Amino acid sequence: MKEMENSDFDSHNELKEKYPSASVINGKRVVFNVNGNNYRLIVDIEYRIKLVFVTWFGPHKDYNNINAETIEYEA
Repeated sequence: MKEMENSDFDSHNELKEKYPSASVINGKRVVFNVNGNNYRLIVDIEYRIKLVFVTWFGPHKDYNNINAETIEYEA
């Protein structure tokens, strides 16, 4: 997440300028393709306070079995 530490996005539009393949799911949730789309990373982004929460990370095959809009981080 070093990449996000060095960024200062204020909106999905700004994020998509740098990461055009990112998929915006809702007002704060974004899905990134990782390692040639072998993995998926789902994050919640709080643009106002500049925080990114990792919600889910896993192989693409497992991504097909979850609901990207509602999945939550499990400790």
